[in-house]
Amino acid sequence: MPPAEPSRPFRVSCAPGLAPWLSREIESMGLPVEKTDHTGVTTRGTMHDGMKMLLWLRTGFHVHQRFADIRATDADMLYAETVRLPWERVIPTEGCLSVVSAVDNPTITNSMFPNVKVKDAIVDRMTKIHGSRPDSNSRADHAVIHLFWKGDQARLSLDFAGPKLSDRGYRREPGKAPLRETTAAAILMETGYDGSRPLVVPMCGSGTIAIEAALMAAHRAPGLLRSRYGIQHLETFDEEAWRDIRAEAKRDAIKTTGIAPIIATDIDPSMVASAGRNARTAGVEHLIEFSTCDFADTPMPDAPGTVIMHGEYGLRLGDAEELAPTYARMGDFLKQRCAGWDGYVFTAREHAGRIGLKSAQRTPFDNAGIDCRLLRFELYS
Repeated sequence: MPPAEPSRPFRVSCAPGLAPWLSREIESMGLPVEKTDHTGVTTRGTMHDGMKMLLWLRTGFHVHQRFADIRATDADMLYAETVRLPWERVIPTEGCLSVVSAVDNPTITNSMFPNVKVKDAIVDRMTKIHGSRPDSNSRADHAVIHLFWKGDQARLSLDFAGPKLSDRGYRREPGKAPLRETTAAAILMETGYDGSRPLVVPMCGSGTIAIEAALMAAHRAPGLLRSRYGIQHLETFDEEAWRDIRAEAKRDAIKTTGIAPIIATDIDPSMVASAGRNARTAGVEHLIEFSTCDFADTPMPDAPGTVIMHGEYGLRLGDAEELAPTYARMGDFLKQRCAGWDGYVFTAREHAGRIGLKSAQRTPFDNAGIDCRLLRFELYS
């Protein structure tokens, strides 16, 4: 009987404020949530668990497996401690290496300098051990080492994701003000969406909310849309296990005949066309009914469900007042066309009072640095 796979610490990063939804996802996978902060969740698991997180997490950015904790008061000590670590166990000599970091140390004035010191320590170690060294670049698309250094404490981790998990690969035409995929997924989780009731997304833009909803309703792992991850460039990568986990995820996708309608509309025909192409790339075009119209004319299914509107923010001076009539019309649409539905508006906090309806709940979100709210309205029939 083979020995049990060891459990190791992981930190899964996310966009600011999404840790509560990321925690739910991690717990639903049977993994413990040991700690949360504004931009991540700490858990424990095996390499197998790490692979599953790469494929299934909808609200995470990176999956960092801790490699070593070291003490470093300055860059020279950072190098000296890093060069002592057994990097030859995890980094292939014929591969390519990137180092990314988050640093808060009083001796560091150039944010790229610690990356260079860690990279130098790793390749010097590899050269001494093997007589050859991996290449390096700054693209973070092969083997990626993450440095978190605060004060005199530093943690070096293996980034299993490489590029952010939010980069699903389907949004090739993002539009003017796209909503990040992970935020869209968290919004849908907050509404309780599961595909059993209709979903209507007026003002759909590039289609992110509708596409994420379709992936969730069909129980499709979002990570299957990507073919390359940082974990694949590590010496410890188990290709056979990875193939098995991907095959299992593909089998988990349910038949789509029982999914309630997903309707997405926008007044801009070019955006509707882009959203349709994005949905086709994601493999869910057949689950979404796209049409071009003013949001007030959005076709509504007979059976009630959930409606989610993502309003413009108006970040320039004077825009907020210009948008006031639009938000008043959004309130009228919810009141007149969506009676009996679960109504939601996602927008900047300053617009929350312009809708003309009293919200039953206001959930804070940080969307690319903008203080936003997901407003829930009880729309009685």
